Amino acid sequence: MKKYHIILLSILLLMAFFIIPSCDKNEKQQGLIPNVYVSFELYPNSINPIPVSTWIYVNDEGYKGIIIYRYDQNTFLAYERCCPYDPEKDCAIVEADESSITAVDSCCMSRFLLTDGSPFSGPATLPLKQYQTFYDGMILRVYNQP
Repeated sequence: MKKYHIILLSILLLMAFFIIPSCDKNEKQQGLIPNVYVSFELYPNSINPIPVSTWIYVNDEGYKGIIIYRYDQNTFLAYERCCPYDPEKDCAIVEADESSITAVDSCCMSRFLLTDGSPFSGPATLPLKQYQTFYDGMILRVYNQP
């Protein structure tokens, strides 16, 4: 019975050594992007046209600007342009790739999918910070406060 307790204790110690520090790093990394108030509206079918599978920048909102990606006719995704890998650097700004549904941070070379914000290459392990969206068929609202 003592043998099983020792094995279990060893496993728990290994988990604490490897898993907990990585969580702290991710939380610290995510926490470096300041949480700024975001609340604005766009007209994606007229004044601010956003065709399906394309994106626009809204540079005067968010921390370092916002990318709005139109996934389909009624679904919009809004992401912070600040790269979560090294957000304190001035150059940590993601830019959408003209030829695909990805965005890249030219500072650390991390690449992200605009369909869900997830990183798929480079040193970034966290997704792009996402803002909430509401679309009523005419007006797109982007916000982070209820």
